[in-house]
Amino acid sequence: MPGSVDQVAYGFVNHYTVDGVQRAQLEADSAYHSEETETWELFNLRVEFRSPQGAVRSVLTSLRGTYNWRTGDMEARDSVVAVTPDNRRLTTCAIEYSDDTDMISGPCAFVFDAPNEHLEGESFTSDPDFRNVTAIRPSSGTVRDPNALPGN
Repeated sequence: MPGSVDQVAYGFVNHYTVDGVQRAQLEADSAYHSEETETWELFNLRVEFRSPQGAVRSVLTSLRGTYNWRTGDMEARDSVVAVTPDNRRLTTCAIEYSDDTDMISGPCAFVFDAPNEHLEGESFTSDPDFRNVTAIRPSSGTVRDPNALPGN
């Protein structure tokens, strides 16, 4: 929590738009704002990352997080889960999102599963769609043959 709290919000919702198109939606049960650090400390958060056209790319949930309203950068901590509309799923202890690069990185161990992939490692980088997940020091990984899946 920041050293000083200037505002407290319950039912916090922030819509991030670019050229009139919603690019993200950030929700939290409660949030503490600090003018000094230009951040919101968030509790029980949910983030929808959206494409330039406004389609949902992934939905992230966690118990705590920090949002820098000046830079647009965000960090999610504690029980982080991100899921895409096509059932790609990443779980980890923390995720950092950079607005400048539109990239997500995880500084701790993670597990990533998709219909034809499984990946684990010490840390990772990815786009918010989880189409290009790069493991740092991978510990396990498989790419399954889509023709070997039941029903094919």
